[in-house]
Amino acid sequence: MPNQWLDVKEIARPALVRLIENLVFPNLIYKDYSSQFVTGKGAKIQVKKPVVLNASEFDANTGTSAQAIDDSQSVEVTLDTIATVDVEVGALEGAVSFDDVNRIFIEPAAVALAQKINSDGLELYRDIPYIGGDAGTTPDDLTDFAAAGLVLDQNKVPVVPRNALWDPVANSKFKTIPAVVNAEKSGTTDALRRGSIGTIFNLDNYMSQAVKKHTAGTLAVGGGTNPKIYPNAAVTAGATQMVLAVSGGSSPTLTGTLVAGDILTVKGKTYTITEGATAATNTITAKVYPALPALATTDEVTLTASHMANLAFNPNAFAFVTRPLVAPQGVQSYVTSYNGVSLRVVRGYDMKYKKEMLSMDVLYGYKTMYPELACRYLG
Repeated sequence: MPNQWLDVKEIARPALVRLIENLVFPNLIYKDYSSQFVTGKGAKIQVKKPVVLNASEFDANTGTSAQAIDDSQSVEVTLDTIATVDVEVGALEGAVSFDDVNRIFIEPAAVALAQKINSDGLELYRDIPYIGGDAGTTPDDLTDFAAAGLVLDQNKVPVVPRNALWDPVANSKFKTIPAVVNAEKSGTTDALRRGSIGTIFNLDNYMSQAVKKHTAGTLAVGGGTNPKIYPNAAVTAGATQMVLAVSGGSSPTLTGTLVAGDILTVKGKTYTITEGATAATNTITAKVYPALPALATTDEVTLTASHMANLAFNPNAFAFVTRPLVAPQGVQSYVTSYNGVSLRVVRGYDMKYKKEMLSMDVLYGYKTMYPELACRYLG
């Protein structure tokens, strides 16, 4: 393959465009990007949280009361992932034009990077304790859009913008809803032709193959008579953990595990497990978000089964954080950035295996900023 077709600048620029086109989740949430170069994986940076203001009713007697704009709130984000695609330059020797390079490397590499970046971001569902839908039942009706919106409404999430990401099975069910199938009656057939479910009840809806299935922990009760799970001791309001025990008849048992992302329900409120735990001597420590109310040893705790973790959210619920990687010395490299995403392409030589390599990579991290601005919709 002639060297001119392996100029890394000519590869990096179109590759970044293809990458951004294939991203889903990062394009729907808050992005934090700067031109500050970072040496590599593991860098920790401070990211400012989106500003939140409160509205109040004007009182003619007291006049206005200015509120401070707090732009100082920040969270620490670890840039903990480098998504990379690496090939031997020899694999591209059959390419004789830019179109060939695009077909056998740029396009598939950009798609592969986008798939990984999307997949990693949707792991944030574990941070969301606010739920709708039923575990094990695929959403398939207009009422599901309304129910997801209701959870957001109850948490006072701004009406606009709101996005939703649905798994492929739910998406296919939605596209058979008569109101969607008959989209041409509204004067446009764009949604129908593109197989999209569009905007419904203020939710801009998208499908992602990377929506996660949450496999619940194995925590289970046994023995005794109708055994149930309760706090082992009274819980003080504001606590973020409680010890769970089992009660019911003689010799009930509590065994198994809790995993991050499990959902517990107590006194009608739902909580997400923030750290895995294993039961021992019929008790288990549950670390949860958000903080608990005051609980008695008679308040029953229930667990939600395994489920698909569809998401409905305001963009400020999550942040996609990326920084440009340092261009290494002594090799041909190029770093390009656009629309909050930075991509590096490097052409180098592997001394150990005596191979010329071409690498395309992205450094990034994700962070849940405001969990209350999102809903986990079960399927």
